[in-house]
Amino acid sequence: MSQAAKALDAFRPERLRPVMEVGKEFGLRESEMISYGPHKAKISLDVLKRLESRPDGRLVVVTAITPTRAGEGKTTSAISLTQGLGRIGANVALCLRQPSTGPLFGIKGGGTGGGMAQIVPMEEINLHFTGDIHAVEAAHNLLAAVIDAAIFHGQLEIGPSFITWPRTLDVNDRALRHIVTGLGGDEHGVPRESSFIIAAASEIMAILALASDLEDLRQRIGRIIVGQRKDGSFVTAEDLRVAGAMTVLLKEALLPNIVQTMEGQPALVHAGPFGNIAHGNNSLLADQMALKLADVVVTEAGFGADLGLEKFAHIVARYGHLKPAAALVVATVRALKSHGGVPMAKLATEDVEALKRGAENLAAHIDIVRAFGMHCVVGVNRFPTDTDRELELVTELAAQFGADAAVVNDGFGRGGEGSIELAEAVLGATKNGSNFAPLYGPDTPIREQIQTLARRVYGAGGFTLPIRNVYPSAGAGFVVALAGDIQLMPGLGKEPAYTRIDIDRNGTITGLT
Repeated sequence: MSQAAKALDAFRPERLRPVMEVGKEFGLRESEMISYGPHKAKISLDVLKRLESRPDGRLVVVTAITPTRAGEGKTTSAISLTQGLGRIGANVALCLRQPSTGPLFGIKGGGTGGGMAQIVPMEEINLHFTGDIHAVEAAHNLLAAVIDAAIFHGQLEIGPSFITWPRTLDVNDRALRHIVTGLGGDEHGVPRESSFIIAAASEIMAILALASDLEDLRQRIGRIIVGQRKDGSFVTAEDLRVAGAMTVLLKEALLPNIVQTMEGQPALVHAGPFGNIAHGNNSLLADQMALKLADVVVTEAGFGADLGLEKFAHIVARYGHLKPAAALVVATVRALKSHGGVPMAKLATEDVEALKRGAENLAAHIDIVRAFGMHCVVGVNRFPTDTDRELELVTELAAQFGADAAVVNDGFGRGGEGSIELAEAVLGATKNGSNFAPLYGPDTPIREQIQTLARRVYGAGGFTLPIRNVYPSAGAGFVVALAGDIQLMPGLGKEPAYTRIDIDRNGTITGLT
């Protein structure tokens, strides 16, 4: 049986452990889990109260070098590392973001790993899961509807052109980036320009990922800014008297979800804010629960160390008082050759010199990890076209650049068995203590924060970084600085992933990876 066939066979429903069994083995009580079928459940926040006095486990953040368009297997590496840690006897848990159907049907595909390193049930996680994204959409669009109703009834103190709150949808649809609402005559509303953003870009998704409890969620929702009055003051969801109703829609979505890896380790999959727009990490509640229940927790930050890891350090860790022990930097031969100037069509051909040139990118990401005082392990995600010479060179260069260890990882092909060496290296790094610290304090002026990131994280020097706009995500609790054009609603390409997805008469889904 091929590796792909083994993977498909392994996550058939009849072969999965019941999620209640996984949860109990993890340390949860049956009364603390709300079943959503045999293989997925939500976890009550009462767990945190029960385990309040228990010391936290050790936290490992999975990040990466600057990825190519297709990604470098960061999620697969996080899952395989978890499986590898399980193989060597560690009490381990995994925390991941919930996938968005935008990338699922677009270019990148699903967000549940690949090969022999996946979280399951894959189809359910990638699609509707437990309905959290739908709840985010409902709460977000309720606020949008309330705004237009207030304009229609003359109850809003600002003009339509000063409204900043869009609508949302969890589908890539470029035609909705700029729209006009309220057409059709007076009885249908006041015409105004508006827009749609993808659900993962909604401030409500970021709020869901950062809220510490139901009361905190309610307060954050109330602080959402929807526009500005003529006197410069902001109009909030609280002003519109809709924050309570929005929170009610999100009540169940606040609870973290538990599933499992293909090898049976617990995986908490919850919230999914995009890393380029929001902070790109799974929910703080999932991290906090996992740290109370496991000795080692693996969590993934979006994109590279310059983006998701930086935001984890300055937003997630600060709000949650987290102190990560180590970071795994995922690298690939093909990405380093791409950074070295090799075109996509030739990445399968051995090119040691290009690899050396592109390795500057690896050096920069290792430097970012170490700037935060974290131990750094490099995991080289193996691809079939990699040569032994190239793989050996990457591990050698990583060591020269200051990584604590560098290991070739074959989690995709061999699951936990292919990640044992990586697991041993990461576990060893977590035992060396942590000197983690953010690069700036919470009271640092915004201009200085941006300068620190540009110089210390992005490596900028000798030019001016243009910031075209700065706006507060007051509910989420951070400021967004826009340096250029960014699309909050992706579009579909010429060869999107949905063309490969189908279902047969027996309900078997194909092409969903």
